[in-house]
Amino acid sequence: MSYAKVTVVIGAASGIGAATADVLEQAGHVVVRADVHAGDGIAPVDVTDEASVAALFDAAVAEHGGFTGTVNCAGVSTMAPVVDHDAADFRRTIDVCLTGSFLVLKHAGKRVSDGGSLVTLTSLNARQPGAGLSAYCAAKAGVVMLTEVTALELAPRRIRVNAVAPGLVVTPLTSHAMQIPGVRDEYVENTPLGRTGEPAEIGAAIRYLLSDDASWITGENLDINGGAHLQRYPDLPGRVAGARG
Repeated sequence: MSYAKVTVVIGAASGIGAATADVLEQAGHVVVRADVHAGDGIAPVDVTDEASVAALFDAAVAEHGGFTGTVNCAGVSTMAPVVDHDAADFRRTIDVCLTGSFLVLKHAGKRVSDGGSLVTLTSLNARQPGAGLSAYCAAKAGVVMLTEVTALELAPRRIRVNAVAPGLVVTPLTSHAMQIPGVRDEYVENTPLGRTGEPAEIGAAIRYLLSDDASWITGENLDINGGAHLQRYPDLPGRVAGARG
């Protein structure tokens, strides 16, 4: 059966996910938008619930006859020193960011068309530690290796599996950190290109990885951070302490 590029975008209700869905539609993809916050035109999915993830991809196959790609932008974060970190908060971040990525790759990988492409969001924090971000850093670093293993396993079906690692992009996920005085300025000061990123810029990179132009790229974690990985991460705990006086 022949059909257009059909791409399932998870986390499409806001931020990078919403921008990516828009970019892909502009490029001619048929986009299935999904999010834990379901609504008009957005299918429900909870990446921590295996049955929910499986049902999303089954529905995409039933409605469109198949799908050619998946983008997983679902994520959460928390901040606390390791020695004071609440275990439930730590597990929640791991569950959404790492286990959720596993469940998406598992069920997308079973159903995606041979020759398809799967993309997951990692982060600058997959390679650059940030004080107070142990759960998020550990989860995103784990997703990098999960991406590489899945790429290796799905290569016989010519399915490419890659990740995109944004630096600071102002979205609902990062909005709380942006409210801490000085954090954004410190981040920009440590970014050689001197600015934060835009959601559509990440969407454009994802569009490329889903395209035939990227047909020889798999197992990659693409840094998009204005060079921020070359310097240092903002001192979030220090900024919080300063704000509290």
